[in-house]
Amino acid sequence: MAYWLFKSEPDVFSFDQLTAKGAKGEEWTGIRNYQARNNMRKMVIGDRGFFYHSNIGKAVVGVVEVCALVHPDSTADIPAWECVDVRGVAPMPRHITLDEIKTVKALSEMVLVKNSRLSVQPVLDAEWKLICELGGLKL
Repeated sequence: MAYWLFKSEPDVFSFDQLTAKGAKGEEWTGIRNYQARNNMRKMVIGDRGFFYHSNIGKAVVGVVEVCALVHPDSTADIPAWECVDVRGVAPMPRHITLDEIKTVKALSEMVLVKNSRLSVQPVLDAEWKLICELGGLKL
Protein backbone atom coordinates (compact mmCIF):
# COMPACT_ATOMS: atom_id res chain seq x y z
CA MET A 1 0.00 0.00 0.00
CA ALA A 2 1.17 3.50 -0.83
CA TYR A 3 0.33 6.64 1.11
CA TRP A 4 -0.67 10.07 -0.21
CA LEU A 5 -1.85 13.49 0.87
CA PHE A 6 -4.87 15.16 -0.76
CA LYS A 7 -5.30 18.90 -0.26
CA SER A 8 -8.61 20.72 -0.35
CA GLU A 9 -9.83 24.07 0.82
CA PRO A 10 -12.43 23.26 3.50
CA ASP A 11 -14.77 26.03 2.34
CA VAL A 12 -14.82 24.38 -1.12
CA PHE A 13 -14.81 20.67 -0.17
CA SER A 14 -14.17 19.51 3.38
CA PHE A 15 -13.44 16.18 5.01
CA ASP A 16 -16.95 16.22 6.51
CA GLN A 17 -18.44 16.61 3.03
CA LEU A 18 -16.40 13.65 1.79
CA THR A 19 -17.42 11.40 4.67
CA ALA A 20 -21.06 12.34 4.07
CA LYS A 21 -20.72 10.69 0.63
CA GLY A 22 -20.32 7.33 2.38
CA ALA A 23 -18.66 4.22 0.97
CA LYS A 24 -19.13 5.26 -2.66
CA GLY A 25 -16.79 8.20 -2.10
CA GLU A 26 -16.28 11.07 -4.49
CA GLU A 27 -14.16 11.96 -7.51
CA TRP A 28 -11.07 13.98 -6.57
CA THR A 29 -11.71 16.50 -9.33
CA GLY A 30 -10.21 19.78 -10.38
CA ILE A 31 -6.53 18.82 -10.36
CA ARG A 32 -4.81 20.79 -13.10
CA ASN A 33 -1.18 20.06 -12.31
CA TYR A 34 0.65 17.32 -14.21
CA GLN A 35 2.72 16.17 -11.22
CA ALA A 36 -0.40 15.81 -9.06
CA ARG A 37 -2.24 14.01 -11.89
CA ASN A 38 0.73 11.67 -12.38
CA ASN A 39 0.64 10.87 -8.65
CA MET A 40 -2.99 9.81 -9.03
CA ARG A 41 -2.01 7.58 -11.95
CA LYS A 42 0.23 5.63 -9.55
CA MET A 43 -2.58 4.94 -7.06
CA VAL A 44 -4.27 1.60 -6.56
CA ILE A 45 -7.53 0.76 -4.84
CA GLY A 46 -6.95 0.59 -1.10
CA ASP A 47 -4.12 3.15 -1.00
CA ARG A 48 -4.60 5.50 1.94
CA GLY A 49 -4.13 9.22 2.12
CA PHE A 50 -4.31 12.13 4.49
CA PHE A 51 -7.06 14.66 3.88
CA TYR A 52 -5.42 18.05 4.36
CA HIS A 53 -7.40 21.27 4.78
CA SER A 54 -5.44 23.95 2.97
CA ASN A 55 -5.69 27.74 3.29
CA ILE A 56 -8.11 27.56 6.23
CA GLY A 57 -6.69 25.50 9.07
CA LYS A 58 -3.69 24.09 7.19
CA ALA A 59 -3.92 20.72 8.91
CA VAL A 60 -4.24 16.98 8.38
CA VAL A 61 -7.83 16.35 9.45
CA GLY A 62 -8.62 12.84 8.29
CA VAL A 63 -7.74 9.69 6.39
CA VAL A 64 -9.13 8.70 3.00
CA GLU A 65 -8.92 5.58 0.88
CA VAL A 66 -8.70 5.31 -2.91
CA CYS A 67 -11.87 3.52 -4.03
CA ALA A 68 -11.69 3.93 -7.83
CA LEU A 69 -8.68 3.93 -10.14
CA VAL A 70 -7.67 6.89 -12.24
CA HIS A 71 -10.27 7.88 -14.84
CA PRO A 72 -11.21 11.03 -16.80
CA ASP A 73 -12.04 13.97 -14.55
CA SER A 74 -15.73 14.74 -15.11
CA THR A 75 -15.05 18.47 -14.60
CA ALA A 76 -12.28 18.71 -17.22
CA ASP A 77 -12.60 20.21 -20.68
CA ILE A 78 -9.74 18.11 -22.08
CA PRO A 79 -8.97 14.40 -21.63
CA ALA A 80 -5.48 15.06 -20.19
CA TRP A 81 -6.97 15.63 -16.75
CA GLU A 82 -7.76 12.57 -14.70
CA CYS A 83 -8.71 11.76 -11.13
CA VAL A 84 -9.30 8.94 -8.67
CA ASP A 85 -12.23 8.48 -6.33
CA VAL A 86 -11.66 8.57 -2.58
CA ARG A 87 -13.82 7.90 0.46
CA GLY A 88 -13.45 9.01 4.04
CA VAL A 89 -12.03 6.41 6.44
CA ALA A 90 -11.53 8.19 9.75
CA PRO A 91 -11.15 11.69 11.17
CA MET A 92 -7.89 12.53 12.90
CA PRO A 93 -8.60 12.59 16.64
CA ARG A 94 -6.23 15.56 16.82
CA HIS A 95 -5.60 17.71 13.76
CA ILE A 96 -1.92 17.98 12.85
CA THR A 97 -1.12 21.46 11.56
CA LEU A 98 1.50 22.38 9.00
CA ASP A 99 3.22 24.47 11.66
CA GLU A 100 3.50 21.40 13.89
CA ILE A 101 4.74 19.23 11.03
CA LYS A 102 7.47 21.80 10.34
CA THR A 103 8.74 21.47 13.93
CA VAL A 104 9.26 17.69 13.72
CA LYS A 105 12.74 16.89 12.45
CA ALA A 106 11.67 13.48 11.08
CA LEU A 107 9.12 15.27 8.84
CA SER A 108 11.46 17.99 7.54
CA GLU A 109 11.82 16.32 4.12
CA MET A 110 8.10 15.68 3.67
CA VAL A 111 6.72 16.89 0.33
CA LEU A 112 4.18 18.99 2.24
CA VAL A 113 7.09 20.92 3.79
CA LYS A 114 9.25 21.10 0.64
CA ASN A 115 6.53 21.65 -1.99
CA SER A 116 3.47 22.80 -0.07
CA ARG A 117 1.60 23.88 -3.21
CA LEU A 118 1.35 20.38 -4.73
CA SER A 119 -2.28 19.29 -4.28
CA VAL A 120 -1.79 15.51 -4.47
CA GLN A 121 1.50 14.26 -3.10
CA PRO A 122 3.20 11.10 -1.88
CA VAL A 123 3.77 10.39 1.82
CA LEU A 124 6.54 8.04 2.94
CA ASP A 125 5.69 5.10 5.22
CA ALA A 126 7.63 6.59 8.16
CA GLU A 127 5.91 9.98 7.67
CA TRP A 128 2.51 8.25 7.60
CA LYS A 129 3.16 6.37 10.81
CA LEU A 130 4.49 9.43 12.63
CA ILE A 131 1.59 11.72 11.65
CA CYS A 132 -0.94 9.03 12.60
CA GLU A 133 0.83 8.68 15.96
CA LEU A 134 0.92 12.45 16.52
CA GLY A 135 -2.77 12.67 15.67
CA GLY A 136 -3.73 9.80 17.97
CA LEU A 137 -4.98 7.69 15.08
CA LYS A 138 -4.76 3.90 15.17
CA LEU A 139 -5.69 2.24 11.88
